[in-house]
Amino acid sequence: MGTDKALLPWGGGTLLDRALAALRAVCSDVRILCGPSPRYLDRGARVETDRQAAGPLAGLETALVAADSRPALLLAVDLPWVEPPLLSKLLGLFPGHDAVVPVVERPQPLCAIYAPACLEPVRRRLAADDLKMTSFWPHVRVRRATEADLAGFALDRVFRNLNSRDDYEEARRLAAGR
Repeated sequence: MGTDKALLPWGGGTLLDRALAALRAVCSDVRILCGPSPRYLDRGARVETDRQAAGPLAGLETALVAADSRPALLLAVDLPWVEPPLLSKLLGLFPGHDAVVPVVERPQPLCAIYAPACLEPVRRRLAADDLKMTSFWPHVRVRRATEADLAGFALDRVFRNLNSRDDYEEARRLAAGR
């Protein structure tokens, strides 16, 4: 996109502000995963840096370590249509599983909840340089939240990532009702 997505304007704040608000509505301990360099220190949330620059899987490791034996709920900043009720739904599906990940067209591992049991399998995949976010799934109990599980949510929109300037501009038009 050519710029830091987290700081793009959205609804009177930024995409990061919007994600933080959604998480704060369902979690008491909200942290920012920012990659290997500390950023966003002014957002009123604790910032966690990755031990290695290995993308989202390293971020998951960071989240699990920071969660200190509690589950970690992840929400990427480029998913502005995810609202607290959807996050609550994922939390409700969590008991009895090590991970709950929406699978709508494809897995959405950056809008998901992960148990501490995922930490060692994630670390093994990082050590093997197998960085795909689903690479550790065979070693944990994953609950795939399907379209049927998520009925009632705007699934045609909710998992639209903002990966390009065009995606972002289209999302802003949709948000403005144009």
